[in-house]
Amino acid sequence: MTGAGIAVLVVLVALLFGMGFLVGRRTARPLRPSDVGTPVEHATFETLHTASLAAPPLRAGLTEESARRSARRLRSLLGTDALCLTDRERVLVWDGAGHHHGKDVMGHIQELLEGGRGTAFDSGCADLDCPLRWAVAVPLTVENRVLGALVAYAPRESAVLARAAGEVARWVCVQLELAELDRSRTQLIEAEIKALRAQISPHFIFNSLAAIASFVRTDPEQARELLLEFADFTRYSFRRHGEFTTLADELHSIDQYLALVRARFGKRLSVTLQVAPEVLPVALPFLCLQPLVENAVKHGLEGAGAPPGERAADTPFRITISALDAGSEAEVVIEDNGTGMDPERLRRILRGEATTPSTGIGLLNVDERLRQVYGDGYGLVIETGLGAGMKITLRLPKYRAGVHGS
Repeated sequence: MTGAGIAVLVVLVALLFGMGFLVGRRTARPLRPSDVGTPVEHATFETLHTASLAAPPLRAGLTEESARRSARRLRSLLGTDALCLTDRERVLVWDGAGHHHGKDVMGHIQELLEGGRGTAFDSGCADLDCPLRWAVAVPLTVENRVLGALVAYAPRESAVLARAAGEVARWVCVQLELAELDRSRTQLIEAEIKALRAQISPHFIFNSLAAIASFVRTDPEQARELLLEFADFTRYSFRRHGEFTTLADELHSIDQYLALVRARFGKRLSVTLQVAPEVLPVALPFLCLQPLVENAVKHGLEGAGAPPGERAADTPFRITISALDAGSEAEVVIEDNGTGMDPERLRRILRGEATTPSTGIGLLNVDERLRQVYGDGYGLVIETGLGAGMKITLRLPKYRAGVHGS
């Protein structure tokens, strides 16, 4: 073989090794989403991913902060030169080119804000270098109320952009409706907690303070301990943050409540507590157990609503509270040997047909909140009868998305 032939062979071998090296590098590196699927599938993935990033800020409602955090994603979905979000009074955010158009936006969309119908308009820009010549505006509505507008700008009139802006605006409206639902749910829960706080009657507070006062001279140390228990109990019951708490905190509040009841009734009250340590961190709706214990005390020990002579003054009142591990759930049982209740009357209470401040607000409130948070399968299970006491059972999932003790 001649020298020229050898040279050609060497070049071919080098090329083969080089190609092999490149192929090896190509096949050895991990695959990225962009390497998988057709261009249409990849475009769908990118669109859904962008939408998922824009959604969380909008779930806080239409504010300057949520608009600022979502505008860039929304403009990316539309592929437009500029986009702005407004409320009914001002531009919340401008994203993209042509910021000088921001001062004119509200004038262009006044009819939209009043009538709730989308519009398109020429920008009327005198700057020859400005790419923004045309815009489409779509109302952002929740429950037939116009909250603001989404306005997309482009170099020329585009029917495709108009349709796309309408679809993106509808998607934004869904997120804003979810934000309204979240607010309504929070307001409802706050109202229900206020109702429970109102149930902590002035009668109980007066009697607790009277019991504390009775120990001031005879047992100052006991008076001091009871006063601290009273302060901690009221501080917990009237706290202003968090709609959820932990089983440990709720049981601690119940212990403080029962300490104040013992100060009044002494040996007439017998309490048995059985708690599995592993369920103490489980989260549950705030003020969920205390009203059930208070209900037992009211209708068992104090005899509220019981027929005269139903319970003798010296008859011991027993209440048993257990919180046990049940696999993926915690099972809480509150049982007493009090006067009990007619089952038909209990059914009316749980239907909301027979509640008064002293006969059932707590039971109905707790039952409804448990069902709202965990589903209808997690309401109260109550066993009772006249003269047979009452046994209340509730189950709490150890984990549920959005339920965190605070």
